[in-house]
Amino acid sequence: MAGVIEVDLFDEDVNTPGHPEVLKFKKLLEEVAEEYRCQLLSFEVEAGTVAFAFDSDELMAKILQLLQAKADWP
Repeated sequence: MAGVIEVDLFDEDVNTPGHPEVLKFKKLLEEVAEEYRCQLLSFEVEAGTVAFAFDSDELMAKILQLLQAKADWP
């Protein structure tokens, strides 16, 4: 496994995987995993930060590239 990606996505009071917005995001990740024929290995949320990992180094690298590109955007 390539590691875990952590992203601040929600308000700090969002702490449960059952929160409606968290459920939507997890479903999106599961759909992406299906497209890449891989598995979502881990998914956690704490204080609005989501941590997740896939068993595909290719997909993890693409996500990191997207996040880096967004961080570099003015």
